[in-house]
Amino acid sequence: MRLVQVSIPAGKRETVAEVLEKEGVDYMLTNETSGREYTDIAYFPLPTSAVQPILDELREAGLGDDAHAVIIDAETDTSRRFEELEKRYIEDRDASEYIAREEITTKAREMVPELGTYLMMTVISAVVATAGLLLDSPAVVVGSMVIAPLIGPAMGASIGTVLSERELFRESVKYQLIGGVAAILSATVFAVGVRYGLLIPPETEVLGISQVSGRLTPDFLSLIVALGAGAAGVLSLASGVSVALVGVMIAAALVPPAAAVGVAIAWQQPVAAVSSLVLVLVNIFSINLSGLIVLWYLGYKPTSWFQINQTRSTLFKRIGVLLVAIAVLSVFLGGVTYATVQNATFHNQAQEDVRTVLNETEGDPQLIEMHFVGGGDVLPFERSEKVIVTVGHEKNREFPDLADRLSIRINGNTGQRVTVEVRYVQIETIPA
Repeated sequence: MRLVQVSIPAGKRETVAEVLEKEGVDYMLTNETSGREYTDIAYFPLPTSAVQPILDELREAGLGDDAHAVIIDAETDTSRRFEELEKRYIEDRDASEYIAREEITTKAREMVPELGTYLMMTVISAVVATAGLLLDSPAVVVGSMVIAPLIGPAMGASIGTVLSERELFRESVKYQLIGGVAAILSATVFAVGVRYGLLIPPETEVLGISQVSGRLTPDFLSLIVALGAGAAGVLSLASGVSVALVGVMIAAALVPPAAAVGVAIAWQQPVAAVSSLVLVLVNIFSINLSGLIVLWYLGYKPTSWFQINQTRSTLFKRIGVLLVAIAVLSVFLGGVTYATVQNATFHNQAQEDVRTVLNETEGDPQLIEMHFVGGGDVLPFERSEKVIVTVGHEKNREFPDLADRLSIRINGNTGQRVTVEVRYVQIETIPA
């Protein structure tokens, strides 16, 4: 529930009282003695879903768009009239269950911190995420998401567009741009320091670390994650509930990929850096796109009809720009998805072929391990060019033509030319 305080201009006291009486709102009126154009103040509790309709009705009755209103989160109202009002709005299916325009705008502004604090928190988050990637530690990566202050600008840009708050929109877009650049630069500087400061072994295959490689192969599923994060952020904000956990989800779509860009740059892997950068951009665009669509769907609009028409035009233009940008970047995502599926299909078929050949071989050879070696291409388009098969065998057992048979079977069934190498490990069978 909310406690609303409205300042009443001269001559509008009776009008306000009539509107509140008609709606069954329990209210109090007091004199305003500051000597300004307001002569009275009305206090009244409302269910959250009733705030926006009641304020709109008061404005239409003569308060105007400049009426001064304060909306406070309240805990309890024990009056019978409030219970009846709450029940009526719950039963009214047309009543919105989301917070008022003024409230969501205020929350969005409060979620955007001062620029200095925002920059420091973003840099710290990116550095911690980079360390987590290089340590291959999911816990550290998750920790970096918790401290990332990225949800405020992401939500502010959408709310600023839909509610025609131009200053909020411009500030939020600026923060998103500055935050993205700061995260990538700080991750790059830190990763360069780690590499040339010998903080990890020089022979480490950095792009093979699972936490790093997972951010170098963006596909269409990454797009779904970002769209879901943006939609969840708006829904949480509009519902008036905590957005902390959703903020972690939005940070998960942005901070680790930005850290992966820095790692790839530090290890001089331009294609991998571009791949992660595409993931960052797709996620930013998708979060903003889903935020715009969900806010408009929830019914948030400016107050005046002129602003509504102008905002609708602006909204559709920005949605169009975001869709075009996502579509262009999706070409890259499509290529990565295709390469990933092809590589996975080859691995599965090769494993099946190896098992089939070993089952057909006398002497009961046992498959111990299969290892696929890339051909030197960079992620995310690397293809296997060599298959190493480790086979267990009993003493005095030999399989001189096994490598040739495996090569013929794998190359024939997969259509991909690879070299097959067989390694033997002697095993002993313990009698029962």
